[in-house]
Amino acid sequence: MAFKTKTSFRECWYLFKLAIKGSETDFTTGSVNRAIFLLAIPMVLEMVMESLFAVVDVFFVGKIGVEAVAAVGLTESVLTIIYSVAIGFSMGATAMVARRIGENKKRAAADAAVQSLIIVTVLSILVSVAGVVYAEDMLRLMGATDSLVAAGKDYTRIMFGGNITIMLLFLINAIFRGAGNASIAMRSLWLANGFNIVLDPILIFGWWIFPEMGIAGAAWATTIGRGIGVVYQLFILINGKAIIKLSVANAKVKWKIISRLVKISLGGMGQFLIESASWIFLVRIISMFGNEALAGYTIAFRIIVFTILPSWGLSNAAATLVGQNLGARLPERAEQSVWKSANYNMVFLGLVSVVFFILAPPIIQIFSQDELVIQHGVRCLRYVCLGYVFFAYGMVISQSFNGAGDTRTPTYINLFCSWLFQIPFAYALAVWLNLGPDGVYIAMVVALAASALIHIKIFRKGKWKTVSV
Repeated sequence: MAFKTKTSFRECWYLFKLAIKGSETDFTTGSVNRAIFLLAIPMVLEMVMESLFAVVDVFFVGKIGVEAVAAVGLTESVLTIIYSVAIGFSMGATAMVARRIGENKKRAAADAAVQSLIIVTVLSILVSVAGVVYAEDMLRLMGATDSLVAAGKDYTRIMFGGNITIMLLFLINAIFRGAGNASIAMRSLWLANGFNIVLDPILIFGWWIFPEMGIAGAAWATTIGRGIGVVYQLFILINGKAIIKLSVANAKVKWKIISRLVKISLGGMGQFLIESASWIFLVRIISMFGNEALAGYTIAFRIIVFTILPSWGLSNAAATLVGQNLGARLPERAEQSVWKSANYNMVFLGLVSVVFFILAPPIIQIFSQDELVIQHGVRCLRYVCLGYVFFAYGMVISQSFNGAGDTRTPTYINLFCSWLFQIPFAYALAVWLNLGPDGVYIAMVVALAASALIHIKIFRKGKWKTVSV
């Protein structure tokens, strides 16, 4: 990434170390490229750690068998609803915190952070109860056989029961990102993922003094790892030197702020609930073609997420830059940040798509030796990576709307592309035209392209620059 025509390697290395070290920074002045670099590096590394959760789990679970992988796939498809709620409130928190920081109102930024924590904690408790009680029913609803329900029910219960770690990890990292300190968010994911990697084989296979837990061990490893990351985050918020610092003065419930947060976050939740529900339907369609198809899709999708989440780091950088620059009343600088971030994202995902298309077979074979699973996984990976370049632009611009506080526009676009178009198109191709899982993958690629083009067209109109938060 060039900040000047003759930027030296030493200067780039200095900026890299500065980005990793981290500090809350005013990104409303100076080089836009430099701002993107300082924000994106820790955000990308943060998302690499988040994506490792998925890849590490499926790697070890794959050693148990096809049915175990399929059970994880079904559970994860329903868990995306939780991710949607967490990401929705994260969008609201990032938008409000970034805007207040841009306005130089640190106390107001801390108030917004605390109110978002209160809301998410209450919601997570309700989800935990429902998930633990209805775990088996959810799996059956997703088309699981009796043997699959028996294999996966404990995994589902544990993941839902510990969903507060998912919600808080997303939310608190969004607060740090909104304040401009993405490095703390990055370190919390490093810590959480480090424990997950260590605990996965220990708890799944019963190493050392621990009993063999099988698939349930993967759920415990993930939940414990995320929980440790959350403890670290809370320590920084309460005792650290960050701009956003929680205190007794912030602890009071402030309904006006909560109302504003909910209003912004509902749009964000709507976006991801629409996408998540769409994904659930797509998984339901794929499950019609057997456990091998479902396992292949699950493995391929985990690999896809491994590259999409780092790419999401660039999108989050754009959202923070939009929020802070709009708060400082610099809308043109905000727009410039978005287009540059989108271009960098396109280059990254374009290169990834080439690698995936060529090396799909050996990549899938890392996770499974079943021939049918490998075939399904390879086809899924190759189809979906064809839409990567479109997705690169779509995800950055969508997050930029959210960073501006305009969460409605991406919601409406997602509703059209995911529900009104993708689901019926996927069913028609897979079932009516007998294309099987390939039909689902084709529909996904076409929907990604349509979504990106619509986002670009509306973004160019510029109405997002006048949204109040």
